[in-house]
Amino acid sequence: METKIETNLELVQARIESHIDTLSTFTATPGKGTTRLTYSPEDLQARQYIKSKMEEYGLTVQEDGFGNIFGKLEGTLKGAPSVLIGSHFDSVPNGGSYDGPAGVVAGLEVAALFIENKLTPKYPLEVIALIEEEGSRFGGGLMGSRGIVGLLDEESFNRLKDKDGIYAVDAMKKIGLDPSLPKKRDPKTMKAYLELHIEQGPILEEKDIPIGVVEAIVGLTQLEVTVKGQAGHAGTTPMDRRADALVTAAKMIAQFPDLAETEGEGTVVTTGSLSVFPNGANVIPDRTVFSVDIRSGKEENVLNVIQKVKDLADSYSKQGIKVSVEQLLYIQPKEMNKDIVSLLKRKSSELGIPKCSINSGAGHDAMVFSDFTNVGMLFIPSKDGLSHCPEEWSDSRHIANAVQVLYEAAKKLTEAE
Repeated sequence: METKIETNLELVQARIESHIDTLSTFTATPGKGTTRLTYSPEDLQARQYIKSKMEEYGLTVQEDGFGNIFGKLEGTLKGAPSVLIGSHFDSVPNGGSYDGPAGVVAGLEVAALFIENKLTPKYPLEVIALIEEEGSRFGGGLMGSRGIVGLLDEESFNRLKDKDGIYAVDAMKKIGLDPSLPKKRDPKTMKAYLELHIEQGPILEEKDIPIGVVEAIVGLTQLEVTVKGQAGHAGTTPMDRRADALVTAAKMIAQFPDLAETEGEGTVVTTGSLSVFPNGANVIPDRTVFSVDIRSGKEENVLNVIQKVKDLADSYSKQGIKVSVEQLLYIQPKEMNKDIVSLLKRKSSELGIPKCSINSGAGHDAMVFSDFTNVGMLFIPSKDGLSHCPEEWSDSRHIANAVQVLYEAAKKLTEAE
């Protein structure tokens, strides 16, 4: 038995490396990391590869009206809910090859083991590849999972457009997707959702532990702050007559680290996106729009900081400056399903793979599904804790270990024989 698992692991590891290497070539920025935005030509390439592997592994492939991909291994119980396993396949600009795809690949390999070991599940197994988790093109993030559970309705989706003014529905059609397909999925069709993800932090690597069983995911909110002032000539407008939208934005942003530190308990605040208008070197900015990302393991901390940002906005609305705050996304801290957490820990122990409990500081599709079905999540180490950059790297051996744990958990959840 030990030899069989070892042989499987080596085979699985080789296939994982092949999947990751191939998917990493579908990038708009070759040599400068993975840039695979939703509904882009690179999305289409990755999509075709994922679907072809699903078909090769004997799964029935479908897409929904958002372009999420499902590969189903039917169960013997008629109309029974599925055990979903997967992650997302979009990326941030100039990101890495593992954030998202590692989880999709893990799902593919769990399905492959079901087929190779001739397992027949009672409950269907579904490999799932989700769109726009990062929010890099259409904002907000977690779009595929939010769409599936009905948190992104048809009307809101039809209004979505990217920074170039291209509507999501038009971008979908351009790569041959059908936005008229069914979008929302009945939660009764989902028995569980399992997700593997890279940690994106340093804890597992520093502890030298190959598997982290996620207990909870932090709450997060994304605000968009708009500062309106008055444009003017850079050379002829006296300093005391200016309503400079960028200077005001800079003053606000500079205070965010203090807000987070004062709040404490691991609260973090980040501004990662800033647009300046009209963006001319010799024009006083009349409008700035910037993001505020707030995260904490406790909801009260998130709510406190949201209020402080709003108070700050009010305090700067004076002398020709108007500051407004819009909430784009709000997700409460989420606990993973205790039974699945226990199952993942037990299977890790039975396989002799060291593991520890861990919390996630990043948002994941798992947090969206957790309100609608039973969710479990595994982390694997990230080299130097790096993510969202070309240097992002995780060991394929660690992914193969996680596949083994997920395979055993999926066998139990699908009641496979």
